[in-house]
Amino acid sequence: MRRPCFPLAVGLLALLLGACGGSAAGEQGKRAAAEPLTLRLGFFPNITHAPALVGLEAGILARALGGGVTLKPMAFNAGPAAVEALFSDALDVAYIGPNPTVNAFVRSKGVAVRVIAGATSGGAALVVRPEIASVEDLRGKKVASPQLGNTQDVALRWWLKQQGYKTDTAGGGDVKILPQENSQTLDTFKAGKIDGAWVPEPWATRLVEEGGGRILVDERDLWPGRRFVTTDLVVTTKFLRAHPDIVERLIEGLADSIDHLANNPDEAAKDVAAGIEKASGKAIPVELVTKSFKSITFTLDPIAASLKTAAEHARALGLLDAVDLDGIYDLRIL
Repeated sequence: MRRPCFPLAVGLLALLLGACGGSAAGEQGKRAAAEPLTLRLGFFPNITHAPALVGLEAGILARALGGGVTLKPMAFNAGPAAVEALFSDALDVAYIGPNPTVNAFVRSKGVAVRVIAGATSGGAALVVRPEIASVEDLRGKKVASPQLGNTQDVALRWWLKQQGYKTDTAGGGDVKILPQENSQTLDTFKAGKIDGAWVPEPWATRLVEEGGGRILVDERDLWPGRRFVTTDLVVTTKFLRAHPDIVERLIEGLADSIDHLANNPDEAAKDVAAGIEKASGKAIPVELVTKSFKSITFTLDPIAASLKTAAEHARALGLLDAVDLDGIYDLRIL
């Protein structure tokens, strides 16, 4: 890449986790590069996926990939659904969170996917009704997450466990967790059917602005240096081996998208709002996007230490089998 991406310490940790795992077969990639290719790219209509939304809406990714590649965007609500698409060969690359990434890697015994870059840090919070003043007030309450086993779901269950609360995957326990789509969560929160939700942006800000909620937990406060991976860029090993040159161009497009977010935030906010409306069918005010940016850092750094920790949390919660992350990263192109 043409720019330094992240501190050496993080890169070394990624190596310890197997950053050199996988093989990008150069000759096969060179042969495939000359042929017309469709790149199927998964993302969510969330502001934590702004690098994807900006890259698509502003044409940054298409320009980076070049004329020989047709970009096919595919929107998902949460990581587990995107993982199933990766497994069924319906998707080549995806912006997804750390827990679905780890789950995909473990389920395939380290074969199916590789993390090739970071994208986003931060941008998730537990928003509750104003009458819930402290963690003690959550007992007996109903709290939503985007999907069972997704990044925010694991963060919520782990945090509740640290507070001494019991939960289960059937919606029972001291605090009842209800996995549901983020757009539905806003409606159920406003209707008084749930008492809170651990959600990514823009939904955290929308629950505050439109639902009258308050932030009880900013997830950044739970991590060293307030940095944790929210969104990674993941590729199937099949695609990486066949098209390493295309993957390199995609990473360059991601870097350019992150630069655009940093250098042109007002224009980028418009792109993100337009991308969310296009993918979800629901309009979002540009001002809301701008407010949501305040809790997010866009970065190529995969923040490997936080992914390892999130995997340990999922395992401790019984949502993941034994974790061996050797080979999950392939950062050679980055």
